Amino acid sequence: MRLFALAALAATAFAGGITVSSNDANAVVCAKGVYRAGCATAGGAAAVVRAPAAACRYVVVNGVRVRRCV
Repeated sequence: MRLFALAALAATAFAGGITVSSNDANAVVCAKGVYRAGCATAGGAAAVVRAPAAACRYVVVNGVRVRRCV
């Protein structure tokens, strides 16, 4: 009888410990490359592409060469 009670107590403690503990597996890995940056998780991946460079040109304003970017 004592062995049965000890086994029941151990099983109850084990089940209670599993119920209370939480397992967060939300690891995120991110990297920044030359052309784009990206992140990967357990659910998938996402990439971020840089915006294209602005179109610039040189114009002459009052005899002075000025760079204008749009």
